[in-house]
Amino acid sequence: MEFNHYSVLLKETVEQLKVKPDGIYVDGTLGGGGHAYEVCSRLDKGHFYGIDQDDAAIAAAENRLATFGDRVTILRDNYLNMKNMLAGEGVEQVDGIVLDLGVSSYQLDTEERGFSYRFNAPLDMRMDRRQTLTAREIVNGYSEGELYRIIRDFGEDRFAANIAKHIVRARQDKPVETTFELNEIIKAAIPAKMRQNGHPSKQTFQAIRIECNKELEVLQDSLDELIGLLAPGGKLCVITFHSLEDRIVKTVFRRNENPCTCPPGFPVCVCGQKSRGSVVTRKPILPSQEELAQNNRSKSAKLRVFSKG
Repeated sequence: MEFNHYSVLLKETVEQLKVKPDGIYVDGTLGGGGHAYEVCSRLDKGHFYGIDQDDAAIAAAENRLATFGDRVTILRDNYLNMKNMLAGEGVEQVDGIVLDLGVSSYQLDTEERGFSYRFNAPLDMRMDRRQTLTAREIVNGYSEGELYRIIRDFGEDRFAANIAKHIVRARQDKPVETTFELNEIIKAAIPAKMRQNGHPSKQTFQAIRIECNKELEVLQDSLDELIGLLAPGGKLCVITFHSLEDRIVKTVFRRNENPCTCPPGFPVCVCGQKSRGSVVTRKPILPSQEELAQNNRSKSAKLRVFSKG
């Protein structure tokens, strides 16, 4: 399948980056190279680094960005390791970083990847197919308590306890192998009158995918270091797709802007914590009506930007 992915908030993100022709820019979630293409087209003597853990994304981006020649370096890894990867390339500071979080349209629409409840496929959900942990291992190997925790915390599903109970009960007869098998288990765990608002599996599938790829842990553990990679005036642009991601980004950005831990009543700061920059987006940038009309998957997208001081 061709790697098709609509680059959400493309115009807004590139505008926020304020690309300098001789700057160094990084996309930590390269995907099909949509944001990357727009950044690269504005470079002259600058350089672009694209990072992704999905082999299909790497292949698609290499093809799309080939026209820019040696201005582009593409690396296969998780953006969690960005600092070390760039150090290996002799880069200590960059002028801008983009993260477009979540699952790509390609991953959702490629049946055998097992990301979507819309297709019957083996439970997989790995963004990096080199890793051993799959959705199947989670569904069949996690305890009822662990399943409850991830469905509650990462899926924010009010029926998390009952869904976890039904999964454990079902797998006692045979392992849960496919997305459609999991769909039926989830459906049975949710009262019929509550299945009217969207697909009943949506939140559980999101939860399992987040757990499988450690998405929130990676985000939480990366942001401070990514801000540290920015040169003065550099921008970190992060696009999120659900409240869990957005909350992390908002919190980390605010803490980096105002890291002071002194009690509010103190006349002067004595903790010694210095601001690392400023939050550009007091409220997140949302997709335009035009973009929403073109791509309904962008409806939950939010862009937040941090500028290095």
